[in-house]
Amino acid sequence: MESSENERVTVREFCANGSCMKATEVEAKLDEGNIQEAEAALREGLSINFEEARALLGKLEYQRGNVEGALRVFDGIDLQAAIQRLQTSLSEKPPVKKCPTRTESPSSVSQHAACLVLEAIYLKAKSLQKLDKFTEAANECKRVLDAVEKIFCQGIPDTQVDNRLQEIVSHAVELLPELWKQAGCYNEALSAYRNALLSQWNLDDDFCARIQKAFAVFLLYSGVEASPPSLAVQIDGSYVPKNNLEEAILLLMILLRKFSLGKIKWDPSIMEHLTFALSACGQTSILAKQLEELMPGVYHRIDRWNFLALCNSGDGQNRSALNLLRMSLHKHERPDDLVSLLLAAKICSEDPHLAAEGAGYAQRAINNAQGLDEHLKSVGLRMLGLCLGKQAKVSSSDFERSTLQSKALQSLEEAHRNLTAALCYAKKFFDKTGGSKLKGWRLLALVLSAQKRFSEAEVVADAALDETAKWEQGPLLRLKAKLKISQLRPMDAIEIYRYLLALVQAQRKSFGPLKLSSQVEDYTINEFEVWHGLANLYASLSHWKDGEICLQKARELKEHSAETIHTEGKNGTFMLLRFSTLACSTCVFPPVLIKLRYQGGSRTRDSIPCLHWDLGVYLWM
Repeated sequence: MESSENERVTVREFCANGSCMKATEVEAKLDEGNIQEAEAALREGLSINFEEARALLGKLEYQRGNVEGALRVFDGIDLQAAIQRLQTSLSEKPPVKKCPTRTESPSSVSQHAACLVLEAIYLKAKSLQKLDKFTEAANECKRVLDAVEKIFCQGIPDTQVDNRLQEIVSHAVELLPELWKQAGCYNEALSAYRNALLSQWNLDDDFCARIQKAFAVFLLYSGVEASPPSLAVQIDGSYVPKNNLEEAILLLMILLRKFSLGKIKWDPSIMEHLTFALSACGQTSILAKQLEELMPGVYHRIDRWNFLALCNSGDGQNRSALNLLRMSLHKHERPDDLVSLLLAAKICSEDPHLAAEGAGYAQRAINNAQGLDEHLKSVGLRMLGLCLGKQAKVSSSDFERSTLQSKALQSLEEAHRNLTAALCYAKKFFDKTGGSKLKGWRLLALVLSAQKRFSEAEVVADAALDETAKWEQGPLLRLKAKLKISQLRPMDAIEIYRYLLALVQAQRKSFGPLKLSSQVEDYTINEFEVWHGLANLYASLSHWKDGEICLQKARELKEHSAETIHTEGKNGTFMLLRFSTLACSTCVFPPVLIKLRYQGGSRTRDSIPCLHWDLGVYLWM
């Protein structure tokens, strides 16, 4: 795309056919609205034809910022005449110069004239772009490239072409896909990118690199699934990318290779896009290799260590990552780098033997989470809780284990219970959205319930239900049922669960078995969760038969589920204890602590009687 610096340059003098003319003479006529007189003055003063005069006038108007005036001038230019002249000039053999001369050859004159017309069409496209007429602009830009392809059937050669013509072509090749994107024509943009990179436009390294980078960004973030390149442009034995991600990665790796060879300047955004692409497909080991191949000095050594640590951690090489972070966090390097401290703590939290070291990193992160980084304090607290919990597993004494577990719970609770700030942000979100977002109501109610302000949370839930359509009420109803349970009003909760079940069945009939859209899925309730919640509620009220019926419904939806097995065991244990109390009401025996432990998640209800019998025998003993 033409640089803004070039666009700001004002033409002070016109030159053609060995003659020159001051621009001020033409500008005066344009200011008076006499376009015909300005055109006539140019044709007479420079001995040029109609198209050339129009091209010069349009360029002058464009550089003066009068894009609408430039469009009026550009209309009527005969592009086909320029193509014919340029074809003729290129077919002529350049004359052999016997002595120096100031006059230009007919070939160079024809090329110059044709270049003026092609530049005029290109500037017409730029003018339409500035007026937000992107489709028209793309079509005009395509006219320039179609004309050049017609002139150079075998591609633009390195020689025999005017430098200005090559510059116009390069700018047009770069501009066309951008115009199609702005017009919303993404398939045309895709074709334009591939045409730019696969056709013989004789682009220099900088133009080619900018187009490759823009194409990679388009493939990564546009959301348009591109088909592989056509067979006509595929070379035997070459790698053909199968999807957007592979093609974008290939383009970005080519750009890194060009930088390593000194063909282009360093652009840090290339590595940023490659990091996203390779992380998205889980290939952080390849990312680490690309980073290691970069020349020294591109990244500071500490940044390189941290980058490599992230790559290694993503690839499961935690030991290598931790060693790099230890070097980065050395007292003579960057001992207070927050991200590195958190990553080191996370790695250590996965190994009980490294947990003590991780707790130290987490505590340092908490101490340094200030100012703009204060929001990361909760992450540090969570890492501290995880590390202390793992450290407790290998502690040497019960007292130490108990102390570590207590501290771990305290850290985890503090990490997830910054309720004052949470309430503040929930209110801000609610105010910004004006109550139009369902998740804003839910967030506010959840924070209030976390503060044990259940009645206020229920008021918010009721207000949200009044503002919400029936199909969107599922999450709010489930939240309200939990609030009723928290307020020791289980019968009210049961009524809400019954209404929820009716809503679920109505949704199933309305939407059918087909997959729902993401928007609808946000408002639907999982039927399994409703039955399971109702089973738990009945179990807490000792309504064993009702609880068993709900559990059976849940099992029909999800046969092997840890949740249903846990509730089933709890339900069975309560029934057994009740039976045992009745059966041995005359017996006196010391209290018995019973702990059921399940082996795996595939146990069915048929095994419950055996467990009950064993437990009953133990009680009678």
